[in-house]
Amino acid sequence: MEDYLKKLREKTGHMPLLIPHSVVIVFNKEGEVLSEERKDDGYFDFPGGGIDLKETGEEAAKRELLEETGLVAKSLDLFKVYTGEITHYVYFNGDEIYGVDLVYICKDYEGKLIPQKEEVKELKFYNLNHLPDKMSIRNKQIVKDLLVRRKL
Repeated sequence: MEDYLKKLREKTGHMPLLIPHSVVIVFNKEGEVLSEERKDDGYFDFPGGGIDLKETGEEAAKRELLEETGLVAKSLDLFKVYTGEITHYVYFNGDEIYGVDLVYICKDYEGKLIPQKEEVKELKFYNLNHLPDKMSIRNKQIVKDLLVRRKL
């Protein structure tokens, strides 16, 4: 996706683009969710990233989870798709995006937590009710939706 996006940005500049992403909500056996503290902006996020050309959403989710956390997803379940204003983001360089964010839940995984050196400061499991407040609007909505689903 990096080369494709770079070429696209050469033609479009900083204008808003619609970009597909896969996001993974990893639950441990205690029902806690994995969050990563990002190096670039200090926000707490869920593992995920852009979907490459010819890649499925699930393939991207598994790839991003492995790259950012060292974990291998054995299975994923599509939770929800997020679009619109809550997926809007402006990067430090001025590039602007709106996402089409496929959010997956992963409860079956293996591996040892290893933060990706370039992007992730720390990885930690949190109680769903006690996640750090420094999260994007989209991630706060994901947490609300997960809490509602838990009550059903």
